[in-house]
Amino acid sequence: MNKPKIIAYLKPTCGWSQGVRAILRKYDLPFEDRDIINDPLQRQEMIEKSGQMLSPCVEIDGQMLADVSGDEVEAYMLEKGLVPPSDRPAEAPTNQACADEQPAAEPLEFRR
Repeated sequence: MNKPKIIAYLKPTCGWSQGVRAILRKYDLPFEDRDIINDPLQRQEMIEKSGQMLSPCVEIDGQMLADVSGDEVEAYMLEKGLVPPSDRPAEAPTNQACADEQPAAEPLEFRR
């Protein structure tokens, strides 16, 4: 089976981005990891290709998947027959928000 050409536009530490990396490693797929935080040209390229500003974005054999989780990348690759099903666990959560995007915990207030 030929491995797809993958360009992943990711943040260095974001939960969503780590999930995408975990799925691509789960299937031993080589990919270009493009840092959209520290390289503004990569971010601009992602926006131009995807038509939007949210990340992660993953380009697989020329098809752009915009604002996706690792789970969505895996589902797409399985649906298209790009990878065989695998029971191998991913090394990180594959559908988790970035820490700065998670809602803050609200204190509980008990009333009588």
